[in-house]
Amino acid sequence: MNDSIRRDPRRAWIARNRLHPEHLSVLAALGEIGGGGAASEWLGPNGVIRRNPHAIGFIGPKGVKRIDRSGTQQGGQAPGQGRQAAQDSRRAVTIEDPAFLVAVVPDMTGGRLSGHDRDLLGLARRLADADPARPGAVLAVIFGEHKDSTLGEAGIDRLLHLEDAAFTGFSPEARLAVLAAVEREFAPHHWLLPDSPLGGADLGRRLALSLDERPATGVWQIEADGEAPLGWRCTARGAAESLDIQRPLPRVALALAECAEPVDETRHSAEPLSLTIEPPRILSRIEDLGQVAVDPAGVALAEAEFILSGGNGVKDWDGFHHAATVLAATEGASRVAVDDGFMARDRQVGATGTWVTARVYMAVGISGAIQHLQGIQRCDKVVTINRDPGCDMIKRADLAVIGDAAEILAALVEQVEQQRAEQHGGVRRDAA
Repeated sequence: MNDSIRRDPRRAWIARNRLHPEHLSVLAALGEIGGGGAASEWLGPNGVIRRNPHAIGFIGPKGVKRIDRSGTQQGGQAPGQGRQAAQDSRRAVTIEDPAFLVAVVPDMTGGRLSGHDRDLLGLARRLADADPARPGAVLAVIFGEHKDSTLGEAGIDRLLHLEDAAFTGFSPEARLAVLAAVEREFAPHHWLLPDSPLGGADLGRRLALSLDERPATGVWQIEADGEAPLGWRCTARGAAESLDIQRPLPRVALALAECAEPVDETRHSAEPLSLTIEPPRILSRIEDLGQVAVDPAGVALAEAEFILSGGNGVKDWDGFHHAATVLAATEGASRVAVDDGFMARDRQVGATGTWVTARVYMAVGISGAIQHLQGIQRCDKVVTINRDPGCDMIKRADLAVIGDAAEILAALVEQVEQQRAEQHGGVRRDAA
């Protein structure tokens, strides 16, 4: 009997084709045969060793370790299951008696940590974990209601959450009074705030003035420096972002997005704290009149918060436009939809169009070309509607709906209109 190893050429082809719907399950099977879990390498039909560049722990050609941040690359698991398994597998860290505190005041736009907030927490962890013999703890001060259940995974050890109605909207004076109480009670070693127009930049400068500190603004990098007063040196953007300025890291720092890698390997306790020092009640001289209603169609893509984007899979464009109106979303499109004349050129999303930073990006009928994925990489949440469960956009999305785009959009519009009608009906009944 011939001892030659027989290989299935179809399975080998699926293992090489990451767009195939069975790609992950075949990789998992190959890994089990080799005894290595999800396969990072296997023997090809010609005897050449094939390597999976997306496998967890794979070392790239430049010596860079590839890390799966979403959990979707884990063989044989659905995207949601993989993400949950990745979170559960993180190393739990509890700091009982920290040597010092690093205070972070995230923007928490919409009640959730933004990408900028997570980068800031990653920077705080660098400061807190620099000396293993004297570990510090990250204290997060959050104002108003929050809906984020991943605070511990983001690197928070202590959580001070203030839900008073006085902190809703634009309330810098009331928030500054709380931060002053935190300073008196906990005396953080560092104060970190996002240098963003969403409130962090203004609040950080007010805090620095109240503490009589000269803050570092536009910080995008820090490095250890034993000669600096606090042991760190920072690099910040200055002169209208035309040059970099280096200086010792002060107590108050306002950091830019991508100032550090977000936490992805540890899970912290996020233990709740409370203030024993009651902050004074401040009568605000600023009245927040709420947000001004604007027409989503007139918002530029680069500034839009919610984008409904259509691609080649959209067949009912009238229904798509109606859905965008009902959902109050700014319209976007893939390059194919623009080239076919269904959308204007200034609505094109991607590396060859507009790079967007929306809080919610809903892709309808878009398969996910690499240029399109590059253009949406800074979006907080990506939702996709598509028929193909193996397309790249499904792998990128935080929430995926498999099915006909027209039917799903119509059902979504019907549900939103029904909910609004019930709310308006309730208001009329209360008034009566």
